Amino acid sequence: MTNHIKTDGALPSPNIAGECFEMPNQSALSVQSPSTHAPRILMLYGSLRERSYSKLLTLEAARLLEAMGAEVRVFDPLDLPQPDAAPDTHPKVQELRQLADWSEGMVWCSPERHGAMTGIMKSQIDWIPLSIGAVRPTQGKTLAVMEVSGGSQSFNAVNQMRILGRWMRMLTIPNQSSVAKAFLEFDEAGRMKPSAYYDRVVDVMEELVKFTLLTRDIAPYLVDRYNELKESAEDLSKRVNQKSI
Repeated sequence: MTNHIKTDGALPSPNIAGECFEMPNQSALSVQSPSTHAPRILMLYGSLRERSYSKLLTLEAARLLEAMGAEVRVFDPLDLPQPDAAPDTHPKVQELRQLADWSEGMVWCSPERHGAMTGIMKSQIDWIPLSIGAVRPTQGKTLAVMEVSGGSQSFNAVNQMRILGRWMRMLTIPNQSSVAKAFLEFDEAGRMKPSAYYDRVVDVMEELVKFTLLTRDIAPYLVDRYNELKESAEDLSKRVNQKSI
């Protein structure tokens, strides 16, 4: 629910639709009855390997989130079809979309392959629509990004995922994790060894929970915007409908 204040001043340009131009309101950022349920976090990882380091890192982060009081769901990308290779009624697509709708924040964790996130990672994000009718499923949700690599530390995958998070109108937290030579950072049981990399994961998950608690009740107001106030639901749906591309 948004809580705007209409401006009483002169409009800065005749291009402005006065009925949609509103002054940001400090009081709208104050939550009278904050949510009390555990923060709901969806975690996606970008590999199908039996010993997937992006999955191991994701599970390690999930343990931290649960210890911090979050409710966590980890999506298994096995059997998710390629985008447009199956209808959106496919069970794995429906599972992913329902989890995206359920969540208040997300963690995306991908291996870096050929200097980029993996196709497995991108396919999951591509199956989450920009819009269902006039509703944006990811709009205003928090996001943390992580990556693993086989060689020296790199940030290509996390940087790409940040761009995608912005495109999905998510609130991507400042901190991030990049684990180099990941094959050295996990023991035989799949648990992450003590290291500065592990400490950074703790920092990132802590920051994600804090940002989720801070923004989840005011997310609709934070991402509401003038341009969308001018559009009808039908016009908005047409503009962001992937089937029209």
